[in-house]
Amino acid sequence: MARAEQLTAPCSYHGEGPFWDNYSARLMCVDVLASAVISIDEHGRTERHQVPSRAATLIRRRRSGGFVIGTDHGILLADSELSAFTPFADIVCDPSVRTNDGGCDPLGALVIGTMAYDETPGRGAVYRVTADTRSTVILAPVSISNGVQWSADGRRAFYIDSPTQRVDVFDVDSKTGEWSNRRTHIDLGNVEGIPDGMTIDCDDGLWVAFWGGGAVLHFDEMGLLNERIEVPGASQVSSCTFGGRDLSTLFITTSRQGLPSSVEPEAGAVFSISTATRGAVQAEFAG
Repeated sequence: MARAEQLTAPCSYHGEGPFWDNYSARLMCVDVLASAVISIDEHGRTERHQVPSRAATLIRRRRSGGFVIGTDHGILLADSELSAFTPFADIVCDPSVRTNDGGCDPLGALVIGTMAYDETPGRGAVYRVTADTRSTVILAPVSISNGVQWSADGRRAFYIDSPTQRVDVFDVDSKTGEWSNRRTHIDLGNVEGIPDGMTIDCDDGLWVAFWGGGAVLHFDEMGLLNERIEVPGASQVSSCTFGGRDLSTLFITTSRQGLPSSVEPEAGAVFSISTATRGAVQAEFAG
């Protein structure tokens, strides 16, 4: 059983959405309820960037330069220094619902899920937002929309709605990016914790973070369990991504949301571990 090592001091209350920026060779992640993006260099040094929104839920690179950021109810565009922000698209107008995890599909659209602040089942949906600001629902209803990744050939999307205790897989229309033919890819009902964020490697293996389970589990392309990576001292493991110069380092975010101050003092730190595989290159937003 492998164990991740702590890379940073606790740097977030609710760390989420890790993303490796190849251009600047740094890890980016978000402190969801604190309206902040955190950048981390290869030595574990952190820099905090405030975002003009009540919540920042994910960050991805734009093809035209800078970043796209999921906010409380919509999407912002940011420059490369994360110092200038431009509203791009609204996703939801219900104040009791917020955006959550997401990613960019092979066609360059941002796919982002939503959830109720109080986690009421069935209040969320998954939206696909294109570079012309058009937003369409591609899946509804969902409860706590989390990890989403695409296969190397772009023909399948893998998706987690956390309360289902599954990773589901969809067929993807190569022209429209729409999802269809939902089925179970991995049944996680017997795994400790709740599946949260995930990443994918170059062999279509999935690496799933388990909230309350203190671990990331690696499943091969067929959905069979390959290995378990323990995250010491932080049970609320929220997400993971590959990065580093050859994309072979797995970075893991954690959260201390709802934990007493005396419990798990390292919760909220970022952890890392070297792996024997490489992560898939993440698509960029076409906007």
